[in-house]
Amino acid sequence: MTIHPGRHSAPTLLFVSRGILASREGLVDQWAEWIRERQSGSRQTVEPTELRRTLCLIVSLLAHMTGSLRRDTRETWYSATEMYGRIAEARGLSAGEVVDELQHLRELLIVEVGDLIVAMPARQQLPAVLRLNRVCDTGVSNAVVGYTDALVAKMFSRDGVPVPTADSLKELLAQVNSLESELKSLDGRA
Repeated sequence: MTIHPGRHSAPTLLFVSRGILASREGLVDQWAEWIRERQSGSRQTVEPTELRRTLCLIVSLLAHMTGSLRRDTRETWYSATEMYGRIAEARGLSAGEVVDELQHLRELLIVEVGDLIVAMPARQQLPAVLRLNRVCDTGVSNAVVGYTDALVAKMFSRDGVPVPTADSLKELLAQVNSLESELKSLDGRA
């Protein structure tokens, strides 16, 4: 695999990317809390720490997708968001609920980086918002694809009875490790 140098990005996009990275912990905490509140009373199939790792991975990759390494990050972003959909299926969510979870991340981003975007010159605000929305939209689409693929595979493997298996959940969580390694590589190049 050839490693290409990052493409130069507009300073405003780098500004937004750095803003997301600086706010990552707060974004992840708020997102995890919102998910936890929605799941209260239901059976948890994924440990809160594992879910938090996944959320942190998603937010970190989202930040790279708005910056200079967006082309290099694209495949990892697709894999991570598709995996998120698979994990959502294993958690027993509906397709609409996985969309809601990722849409909530978009809402958190609007609040968190909204001030950064408003502080930009007017002609740079719209491109920054469009880029952020495009990245969020691809994340939602890929999560739904992952969710649907996991649901169909489970239905075929269990004679139509969708029951999460510990092995499939362990495999999904092992993917988080692999994607985190790719993220570290991207972080080193950023």
